[in-house]
Amino acid sequence: MKTGIFSILPDKASDPAIVAKRAEGLGFASYFVPDHPILPVDYSVAYPGRAPGADSDPDYLWKMPDPLVSLARAGAVTENLLLGTGVLLVPERNPLHLAKEVASLDHYTDGRLLFGIGAGWNKEEAEILGCDFPHRWTHTKECVQVMKSCWTEEESSYSGKYFDVPPVKCFPKPARKPHPPILLPSIMMGGEWAKRVFHRIVEYGDGWLPVVKSVDQLVDGMNQIASIAKEKGRDPDEFEVIVLGAPGQWTTKSSHRELEKVGINHVVLWLQGSNLEEIDKELVSLSEELF
Repeated sequence: MKTGIFSILPDKASDPAIVAKRAEGLGFASYFVPDHPILPVDYSVAYPGRAPGADSDPDYLWKMPDPLVSLARAGAVTENLLLGTGVLLVPERNPLHLAKEVASLDHYTDGRLLFGIGAGWNKEEAEILGCDFPHRWTHTKECVQVMKSCWTEEESSYSGKYFDVPPVKCFPKPARKPHPPILLPSIMMGGEWAKRVFHRIVEYGDGWLPVVKSVDQLVDGMNQIASIAKEKGRDPDEFEVIVLGAPGQWTTKSSHRELEKVGINHVVLWLQGSNLEEIDKELVSLSEELF
């Protein structure tokens, strides 16, 4: 079982370079960070991850450093640690610029990037940054298609609803071939998965980043991916599943054995510390329990 960590606020107080290097030394396999380019002062929908009973969203939402810069800092001081975005909000960026940034990071880190992507939940944030929020997954799909062209072709071009790119040269190419794995997230809401989530994964993704309450939910999602993949002529075994833990979740050997029984070999734990001293104690404690 690969065990990774997720740092919700990888700022100077929890420096990615220090945390990632320490984590690799203790035997952790991956380091994930989140993304919010901005957060509007006023917005209409509460954060889906708001704690039960809380009357406001957490401050970390508007304090997050840029995820690719954070991962570049982590990658520079580690050798084998996988570097993940959990998740980067693709339609809030220009895909040509993003393709260059992602390829450069993967290039410098010898193919260690795990590219978790999302379409966002905050309507006001998305629209400020140019996203067609009502059709944000269609917008995201086009962004991915533009980026794939940049990553895999000597002369890249694309023509669609949102982007019309004449032949351009975009280098460097990613170290991972054909490109870093594109991982799509999902959280079960109201007892069932979103209608299109697994179709998106099969259509243009390489894996799944689920947050689940139980192994049964996980198995249900994996079965749906396998069924759709077979319908679409893709091999179900080619899709990577990396389970993202909620705070305090999947932190015991017994819980890891449950995941392994259903074929999961990579889980990411949410660090709850807010500074280097707290995080170091947490990493040591987790490593003693799990390794």
